[in-house]
Amino acid sequence: MIKTWLSAFRLRTLPLAFSCIIMGSGLAYAADQFNLTVFVLALITTLFLQILSNLANDYGDFIKGTDNDERVGPDRTLQSGLITKAKMIKAMWVIALLCSIFGVWLISEGTIGLEFKKAGLFAILGLSAMGAAVKYTMGKNPYGYAGLGDIFVFLFFGWLGVLGSYFLHTHTFHWELLLPASSIGFFTTAVLNINNMRDHEADAKSGKNTLVVRIGIEKAKNYHQALIFGGITLAFVFVIPSSQYFHYAFAVTIPLFVRFVQSIRKRNDFENFDPFLKKQAIATFIFAILFVLGINM
Repeated sequence: MIKTWLSAFRLRTLPLAFSCIIMGSGLAYAADQFNLTVFVLALITTLFLQILSNLANDYGDFIKGTDNDERVGPDRTLQSGLITKAKMIKAMWVIALLCSIFGVWLISEGTIGLEFKKAGLFAILGLSAMGAAVKYTMGKNPYGYAGLGDIFVFLFFGWLGVLGSYFLHTHTFHWELLLPASSIGFFTTAVLNINNMRDHEADAKSGKNTLVVRIGIEKAKNYHQALIFGGITLAFVFVIPSSQYFHYAFAVTIPLFVRFVQSIRKRNDFENFDPFLKKQAIATFIFAILFVLGINM
């Protein structure tokens, strides 16, 4: 049973979720305002938030019939009958509770010394993140079925994840930080795009109108390329005034990203796209680590 729940949690998505926290916290460290407690609590909160999103996605797609025999990705736990709907709902409530507990602790720690309304703003953002995690495929009007998933992923894993974690460390905001935040947002959105390219045929039949379904597979490949090269370009724009070569350590990941783009552009065997999800997620994680190591050297 433990193995089944670990499968439902989709632990392979966690490095991607952690990337925004690593980026935001690394930028705070470069500003000499790193808070270890905030960093740990942010990672734990993000862990539970990502698991909540994965469980809700499993439940929502199963209820709407999107997870069926025509789906080309790995079998989901509800689809395969390994977990019942009642147990899945209970698990979501438990994870939501844990997410709330650690989220409140994070906000409390990260807003010490700030006026109450700023702490309240983060509470609202936290609730919005939980709502977005659930509403992707659940409810009457899930935004994932309307082709809006890309926007929400970019905002929550990019701008909110990076800038929000940075603010909880530093209590400041700087416009130029939108550049590395957007890089993480673009790379994370690229993972969703790969997922949607893999599932686009089954999604179209079940009424899940993802962006890929809306624009078609060839434009989706162009879009994927734009996301990757857009993320790389913004990272360079952020550090390019520097003459210190180690600030460009993240460039080591460029061949990985380019290779994935080239492979995806050439292939149409969508049932075999699943490995690219893991590869893109790991590449993003490595990019975030190298980026923050570089700017802190």
